[in-house]
Amino acid sequence: MVEAKQYIMDRTDDPQAVELDERLFGAQVNADLLYRTVRMQLTNRRKGNSSTKTRGEVSGGGAKPWRQKGTGRARAGSRRSPLWTGGGTVFGPKPKTYHIKLTKKMLRGALISALSDRASSGNIALVDRIAFDEPKTKRALGLLERLGVASSALVVVGKGEYNQAVKKSFSNLPRVKCLASAGLNVYDILRYDALVMTTQALDELKERL
Repeated sequence: MVEAKQYIMDRTDDPQAVELDERLFGAQVNADLLYRTVRMQLTNRRKGNSSTKTRGEVSGGGAKPWRQKGTGRARAGSRRSPLWTGGGTVFGPKPKTYHIKLTKKMLRGALISALSDRASSGNIALVDRIAFDEPKTKRALGLLERLGVASSALVVVGKGEYNQAVKKSFSNLPRVKCLASAGLNVYDILRYDALVMTTQALDELKERL
């Protein structure tokens, strides 16, 4: 049985232990699948816009620099030669895509593995809701301290809870990231030590998976 502590935002009561879904938080961690997914996420961020010009693309070079024989110099056919300053580049980079694809089943399995890893180490905290009337970094910090988050944390809220007040309240805190449940991904889960989720975000995650 996998459990996590659930807190009430507006009250200072002791947290209650709630049981988590075994299918999402009690699965066997697949390290290879986690590696593949993180590699895919980071690789797909590459733009691949690096570009160089070959000798056929640089300007100039229409006339032969000098005659073939009799000058004492090495023969040359074009100023666009890669041997010349301002000439073309040999085997230089060209725009290309680094995109990697994984199947939906693999992505789902990787996300469940990441959630299970955090649950097995006791680094998941649940809150009934997270809501601020206005951006208040002090209130956000106080909430994390009450949850026992001493290092980095990923705060996941529901679609209806994700607004400017909540987002900005956590954005000024170092090593803390706030996102909506729809954007939850393997890389962010593994990047931060603790995972904080609201009840609404947990329900949306169950529907997603």
